[in-house]
Amino acid sequence: MISAADVKNLRDKTGAGMADCKKALDESNGDMELAIEWLRKRGAASAAKRADRDAKEGIVVAKTNADGTVAAMVEVNCETDFVARNEEFVAFANTICDAVLANDVADVDAIWGLSHNGKSLSEYRDEILAKFSERIGLSRFERITTSGHITDYTHAGSRLGVLVEFNGTKPSAESLPMTRDIAMQIAAMQPQFVNRDQVDQGTLDKELEIYRQQAIQEGKKEDIATRIAEGKLTKFYEESVLIEQTFVKDPKKKISDVIAEISKSSGGDVQVVKFHRFNLGESN
Repeated sequence: MISAADVKNLRDKTGAGMADCKKALDESNGDMELAIEWLRKRGAASAAKRADRDAKEGIVVAKTNADGTVAAMVEVNCETDFVARNEEFVAFANTICDAVLANDVADVDAIWGLSHNGKSLSEYRDEILAKFSERIGLSRFERITTSGHITDYTHAGSRLGVLVEFNGTKPSAESLPMTRDIAMQIAAMQPQFVNRDQVDQGTLDKELEIYRQQAIQEGKKEDIATRIAEGKLTKFYEESVLIEQTFVKDPKKKISDVIAEISKSSGGDVQVVKFHRFNLGESN
């Protein structure tokens, strides 16, 4: 006979619901290890039933290694903010990020095959699925390595994360707060490019046509509208190109000025190479 103490013990071990723990013990004839395995399998099986449900909540986790040469960022999703704030879900998301940080992986399937503390991440996933009646999954990840330096930033609430890669001279200890300021700038101001060289011609043509049509609708002749459109590109660069943006913390400066200060403090040339920005629920 399955006792209430057995059910409570299984619940303490797994975090699964009382009814599920009772059924798991019944199905396993009271064997605790088999009951745990039954719950994990149930979590994996029930995931398929949740596949058509929206998982728009969750968290973004961004991390770097000790010397800032490797970084990882993941977005782990669930259905409700209640689960997103649960300590076990947060720990699960951090475990995934730690595993990505430590391993060069090609895709999400490869991530689930990684090991952590003697278990595969797919086993951890099955356990977390058994605890919550929600669709839970990893929607995207990024891992970068550099000979320079990577700064990570996660905004309060863990719904937005940023990785910024710097090359050239490594930022000095004194300038590291300024590299974080740049990561925060990317989080707040959403640049699309690091510099003008990264802006493709297709994007420029699209912007020029939008500005030209706006001018024509205001009654301008086509040749004048074209000149107005070309003039408005400066505004586009100031909004969309990181190094040309106004520094949020000091509007008297551009981000290029902040990078120059980092270089001066570091005793050499420091440049932003690229950045990645994950906003919860948005695609790359």
